[in-house]
Amino acid sequence: MTDPNLENRAPKDLPKAPDAPSVFERDGEDTHFGIPEETVNAVILALEANQDQLVRELMAPLHFADAADLLETLSVDDRRQLLEVAHEVLDPEFYSELDETVRDEAVDIIGLDAVAETVAELDIDDAVEFVDELDEHEQKHVLEAIPAADRTLIEQGLSYPEDSAGRLMQREVMTVPKFWSVGETIDYMRTNADKSATDFGNIFYDLVVVDPRHTPLGTVPLSVLLQSQRPVAITDIMHEEMKLVPVDLDQEEVAFLFRQRDLVSAPVVGDDGRLVGMITIDDVVDVIDEEAEDDILRLGGLQEDDLYAAAVDTTRSRFSWLFVNLMTAILASSVIGFFQGTIEQVVALAVLMPIVASMGGNAGTQTMTVAVRALATKELTTTNAMRQIGKETLVGGINGILFAVLMGNVAWLWFSSPGLGIVIGLAMIINMLVAGVTGAAIPIMLERRGIDPALASSVFLTTVTDVVGFLVFLGLGTAFLL
Repeated sequence: MTDPNLENRAPKDLPKAPDAPSVFERDGEDTHFGIPEETVNAVILALEANQDQLVRELMAPLHFADAADLLETLSVDDRRQLLEVAHEVLDPEFYSELDETVRDEAVDIIGLDAVAETVAELDIDDAVEFVDELDEHEQKHVLEAIPAADRTLIEQGLSYPEDSAGRLMQREVMTVPKFWSVGETIDYMRTNADKSATDFGNIFYDLVVVDPRHTPLGTVPLSVLLQSQRPVAITDIMHEEMKLVPVDLDQEEVAFLFRQRDLVSAPVVGDDGRLVGMITIDDVVDVIDEEAEDDILRLGGLQEDDLYAAAVDTTRSRFSWLFVNLMTAILASSVIGFFQGTIEQVVALAVLMPIVASMGGNAGTQTMTVAVRALATKELTTTNAMRQIGKETLVGGINGILFAVLMGNVAWLWFSSPGLGIVIGLAMIINMLVAGVTGAAIPIMLERRGIDPALASSVFLTTVTDVVGFLVFLGLGTAFLL
């Protein structure tokens, strides 16, 4: 809501605050991160003109996700200015949507007291994630400043393993005893509709029927509840077949479960089988997005998204992996060094050998990407691993033969040497066969040894295809052309 003390009229030389964009307006070509371009420009102009009142009027009607996207596009100085003048009109959920680096900046700008007020208004699962990313002294300050009831729930959430169901779940669950009727359940929900979320969550899709020990007996979808007559016993309409999520289950396993069973929510239970929370699909969507982003970044040798990090921090985080790649490149170059005399006599080999290595590397990367994705989605298992490796070997061999014929003729015509065409053709077949095998096998072997295949596969694969490509091509060149 806009600050009531603000004037109603914006300066004539600046745009007026528009109404919040509808979903239809966001689909137009004049949008920017889901926000009309005119709104983005208006905010920037208002910041440049130090029109604090107008900045607040522009930011207040925005959806918290759009507001977060807008803030992230601004320069560091503009972010500071916007937060200093408009943080009071921003929805608390705004801070949950921010990139971690930008959120750290925001915490420093608005202060820990404001952070504590924000955390107290968040759902418990979002509050746990927010507090977990604070420094230790910041966590202590924030937790001490929020109400005792919320503090207890947040501390319990922080006690669960990172990236577990316990961190993901919301603690507020709508539960009903097994002896209630549909009418009693609906009356209870109406009576408590205006109370705080300590009784049940702000967003829920299923009710959980529990016994006196608070052990889940079944679930009742809201749609089923509302279509049932009031005298019907709640146990008559509950679904007894439900998937209970252990509180320490990894969030990636939770996402897999939701995807496989088409769930919208699932009860979370502790070691004693008692209900401790509920996971809903909106949080699982975030997990799926997070895990997919993580795999993409790791395929590029990155540990985390550093889009908003300082140049020095980005350089430091990337250096170690680039150093590993340098060592593997030196290894591949040393193979070339063994055939220096051959290259001096047959210069054409130096021209063509990058083609062999490049084709092997690209073919292996295609196979590796499919394998890593299949491992992440649990489609590639011990049962079908050898079948997949065999398939990729066959694909590599077929492509190798096709490209061998193509490149062999090109080399023959280019350098007027049929022997050179045969050499590069054979090298192409061998290297693409190796690329097919290793592209599928390397991720599987790393997974079995507890190493993240998304992070480590590429460097091993590149080393193999480069070394084998150079070794086979130059070795065959030495044998057939000298």
